[in-house]
Amino acid sequence: MTGPVRTVTVVGAGTIGLAWTTLFLAHGLDVRLSTRRTDAERAASEAVELFAPSLPSPPADPARLLDRLTIEPDVTKAVAGTDLVQENVREQLALKQELFAEAERAAPDHVLLLSSSSSLSADALGATMDDPSGLLVGHPFNPAHLMPLVELIPGTRTRPDAVERAAAFYRSLGKVPVALRRPMAGTPANRLQSALFREAVHLVAEGYLTAEEVDAVVTGSIGLRWGAVGPFQAFHLGGGPGGLRRMLGAVGGRMAAEWEHLGTPALTDDIVETLAAQTERAYGQGDDAYRRLAAARDVRQGAVLAALRAGEDTGRADP
Repeated sequence: MTGPVRTVTVVGAGTIGLAWTTLFLAHGLDVRLSTRRTDAERAASEAVELFAPSLPSPPADPARLLDRLTIEPDVTKAVAGTDLVQENVREQLALKQELFAEAERAAPDHVLLLSSSSSLSADALGATMDDPSGLLVGHPFNPAHLMPLVELIPGTRTRPDAVERAAAFYRSLGKVPVALRRPMAGTPANRLQSALFREAVHLVAEGYLTAEEVDAVVTGSIGLRWGAVGPFQAFHLGGGPGGLRRMLGAVGGRMAAEWEHLGTPALTDDIVETLAAQTERAYGQGDDAYRRLAAARDVRQGAVLAALRAGEDTGRADP
């Protein structure tokens, strides 16, 4: 059986798990949230109230969404009869392996097993399973309820149809799934993000800019540009009618030389303290600051996504 997904089990009730829960509920799915949090009901309610207003779909009443949520601490019960599992527990391999092995024993044969892991491979996650062919990484970009990207990373034993089913499921939620050709260490989005963050840390650690000023540089330049076009298209346009070929022909040598000067900072205790202190001074900390900043972020991000959808047909290449 590989019919439509109607029931989803979300394992783990951290930020990612609760964001997925909200999105799944908003798309009419019955959601079982499996977590051992003693405050799970309160956490889920607060998350849905926080995330629901910024969903790209029509506004949803949080109370009505929560009517289709079941909290079940027992993973075996939570996955029985489910169509799909989205796992989001902390990045501990043994814990995740145990969860997927348990899910394999208790879930239906047709179940699709997806992990939000950002660092563990599908092969490692399914190492203790008898048949991991329905398991792959489905890694969202934070905030998971809002950002379109989901990176699909199959294992060497993942069936091709499992990747296709996962992609179709995420597309039904309005997501943009991108499947890797083969497994890799980490995920593409996190590797790209890490490259920029490494240089951001270098600029602050060396005293060139404060953390808040680095944020202003990014949001006022490359971040804004990359919201509309990716790095390759950006440089393709930067080359004028000659495109990327002309761009790299003109400045590629200088660009490669600049790579030699990029920083390689170590995250020592002193540097972490500097980064954290500057960030806390700029943006605050604690529950109230988080809720305020997350809500403001989602409003701005939603506006960007709405603008991109409005202009998505403009500038497409002729068939």
